Order: sequence, then structure tokens, then C-alpha cells
Amino acid sequence: MSTDKTIVLITGANSGIGLETIVALSKSSPNYHLLLGSRSLERGNVALSQIQSTHGSSLLSPITPIQLDITSLPTIESTKAYLASTFGRLDVLIQNAGVIVTHPCHTLENLRTTFETNVFGAKVVTDELTPLLQKSSNARVIYVSSEQGSITLRLDPEYPYKDVPGTEYKMSKAALNMLAACHRYDFRKWGGKVTSFNPGWCVTNLTGEEGKKMRIEGGARSAEDPAKALVAILEGKREKEAWEDSGILDLDGGVHPW
Repeated sequence: MSTDKTIVLITGANSGIGLETIVALSKSSPNYHLLLGSRSLERGNVALSQIQSTHGSSLLSPITPIQLDITSLPTIESTKAYLASTFGRLDVLIQNAGVIVTHPCHTLENLRTTFETNVFGAKVVTDELTPLLQKSSNARVIYVSSEQGSITLRLDPEYPYKDVPGTEYKMSKAALNMLAACHRYDFRKWGGKVTSFNPGWCVTNLTGEEGKKMRIEGGARSAEDPAKALVAILEGKREKEAWEDSGILDLDGGVHPW
């Protein structure tokens, strides 16, 4: 099935940046087969129905929902088995799934929940799927991170977002950036490319409906903006920035310091 197409798997793709990236890629070219990763297949199917009803005939590339909860090893293993039997490889992995804990809880619970998805799950998914990425002639991994994980910016007194709260989230994104750096170094040995991507402050479901409302009222950007940037990256329009320059790739161009 679609073995002549570029096989793209996006985690957390039933809403927000992931969903908009699925849409943008499908509308940009017929040369992708897009796998819409979602914690439950039901949510994935709902997202696909939403995409089809909204965009209809403008969709050029096929989209297939798959159940992938990056904190659940059985769904990771089933995804690997599906990819192996259906396509025999994976060309692009966009690690978009992420969380911010907004409900009151102990710091330990916050850390465990945050790191379970934002760091542990991301590493396990990539590690499990690396053998399939190694079968691609142009393997690419993109970690959707945040400039909030930049240690350099955190200590910069001129950084405009220095007072944004969320220590646990920032810690997790700093760890994710290190994961991206380690994988970039290691994957070079067999030709794989890895980058860490800053999507900016945009409207997503990351902080729930109340947080989404707050973002809209605060002037946050549309999730379509980082989606367009991700399309440009996969189209090869930002090769040096994405895969060679050291730092966190920004949606608007350039890189932020680690």
C-alpha cells in the first residue's frame, strides 16, 4: 500500500498542530501517505471525518488514522508491526504528542505525567521505529519542542518570555532537546536526519479548553503557522537550518540556542 509515497507518521495528530500538519501535507502534494496518530482510534477517526468534511477534494494525499499512545508500549509495538507489514519502512516521524499539566497536583505527579509523554514516550517511539527509519532512503525525525526548553534563553534577562510559568514543562522540553541532539549525532552514522522544532505560541488543545480560550484571547497564532513551516521543512526548503545548524529550529526562520 502506497509504498511509492513518502510515509509520514505524526503523533498526537487528532488536534492542534498535528492535525493541521496532516491537512497541510495532504493538500500540498499527492506524494505522501499520512498516518494520523491518536491515543484512541475513535478520536483518530473523528479527526479524519472532520478533515474530510472541511477540506474534501483539496486533500491530495491519503490519510490513515492509527492508534498510538506514546505512553503505551502495546500501541507502540502494534504501530511498528503495522508499518512493517504495510509499508516496510518509515520515512518521516514527527513527534508532536505532548502535555502540560494544568490541574492542581503534587510536583512529583506533575513531573511524572509531563516526562512520561514529553520525554520518555518520545524516546521509546523513536527507538522502536528506528529499524524502519533505517530502511528509508531519506529518513527524518522532527521533535516538536519549544523555545521554553532553551537553557540559554531561560537565563537571558532580555528574553521576552522569561516570566512564563511552567518549570516542569520547561524541564521536559530541555530534555527533549537533548534527545533530539543525541539522535541527530547518532543517526548521522546511517544517514538519518533529526531536528528539534519550536512551533511558537499557538492555539492548541495542549492546555485544555480553558487554556485554548486563553490563547485565543491572548493573540496566540493559528496552529496552521507551524504546520506550514513543517511542510516547508519536509519539502527541503530549510535544509541547512533544519538538519545542520546547532539549535532549536524556529517556525519563522533561524534557530534558538539550546
